[in-house]
Amino acid sequence: MSQLEKLEGSALRIEEPRVVSGWGRTPRSLGRTLRVDGQSTEEKEARLSEALSDKALLGVVPRGLGRSYGDSATLAAGLLSDPEDWKDTFELDPHSSTLEVSSGFSLDEIMRKIVPRGFFVPVTPGTRYVTVGGAIASDIHGKNHHVEGSFAKHIRSMTLVSPTGIKNLCQDDNEFKATAGGMGLTGFVSKAVIDLIPIKTSKVFVTTKVTKDLAETVEELKTNDSRYRYSVAWIDCMAKGGTLGRSVITWGEHLEDLDHRSAEDPLHFDPKFVASIPDIAPSWLLNKFSVRVFNELWYRKGKLAKETSIESIETFFHPLDMVGDWNRLYGQKGFLQYQFVIPFEAEATLERIVKVLSDAAVPSFLAVLKRFGPESGNYMSFPKPGWTLALDIPAHRFGLGEMLDALDAMVVAEGGRVYLAKDSRVSKELIAIMYPELKRFQETAEALDPNFIFQSDMSRRLGLRG
Repeated sequence: MSQLEKLEGSALRIEEPRVVSGWGRTPRSLGRTLRVDGQSTEEKEARLSEALSDKALLGVVPRGLGRSYGDSATLAAGLLSDPEDWKDTFELDPHSSTLEVSSGFSLDEIMRKIVPRGFFVPVTPGTRYVTVGGAIASDIHGKNHHVEGSFAKHIRSMTLVSPTGIKNLCQDDNEFKATAGGMGLTGFVSKAVIDLIPIKTSKVFVTTKVTKDLAETVEELKTNDSRYRYSVAWIDCMAKGGTLGRSVITWGEHLEDLDHRSAEDPLHFDPKFVASIPDIAPSWLLNKFSVRVFNELWYRKGKLAKETSIESIETFFHPLDMVGDWNRLYGQKGFLQYQFVIPFEAEATLERIVKVLSDAAVPSFLAVLKRFGPESGNYMSFPKPGWTLALDIPAHRFGLGEMLDALDAMVVAEGGRVYLAKDSRVSKELIAIMYPELKRFQETAEALDPNFIFQSDMSRRLGLRG
């Protein structure tokens, strides 16, 4: 009996092969979706656990909505989970401000349910379209990391289905520390209990500051970040000379009160798409000329903005979510995002990196600079105290690999690292240097999954499972 026949005989279904990729649309691989039937989360956990105990089963990767940029949720000739199978549990406790939720729910679905009831997620990245499982696997961060850390810090407990059984994990457990940020390689997270933030309105009070160069940007963030829960700087990586690193900084706080015109429905939250990108954009659409024009207009928009304003949750946290399939702007050849963190004292290296990007005229309209707070203690989590810069780059750009390799060398020399949830090309040899707890992660993952059932194209490329 074949592996697929065994699975299909155990209340699991295998769908036809399909081509999948990360949000950057490159690289692509062919995989099959693994569906789990059942009437409840617990029944599905039991059925999946039984299937995973088969030593002959090889090649499963948890996959959410595919918003990691590279190859962390793809697996050539492997099996991919489907988040639609994991939406049975959703229990909000307003007294403890907690949510017990299945891993297949997206932050978008969660926020549409909890914001009208006066709660907000503890951490959100730049998109709402990430599942709870994906948020844990990547230990996502947001604009508030300098104050409140990454997503896993706010997880009270989670349930992990691994080849060695079903386990309920708390933050002190080694298995928790390996799973949070572990890129789905320790098992399948089926549900979690999350601490929420109470809010009184669905608005954000925003303070905007335009800076003339990178030095002023860094100084403003260092001086003012402690005053605000949320902080981010959009940085013009194409600016040169005396304007190198010029930025538009926005700080935010949840608004406590609304004026009389909006007070009738203070927690209204119903985000809409304002546009959608068809899959016909040529790969040359975003080039150094078009992006330079965009960046100039965006910088001038920041200069014209009021120093303080009120924005909706969706426009402050997730502006790109208003544009459906915006990743198609980069064409069929796709793009990658390069994100790194280096220590606070490495400001000179940060400036060198920005200058390299500027001199190369890298056409990135989405480049953001933030300050990170303390590390989480999770073995493979990305954030650590320091400066993090993230930017999108067309994948077909000539000489891109060599340039990013050079940036990697600068980052590693400062004790920094790149974000695996965004990566599709970093060198295998650098991972143990960037992530010094890699060995502990591998040992814990092997104890949970001794037959290496959980894999991904990324884990194979980088040797993350050893």
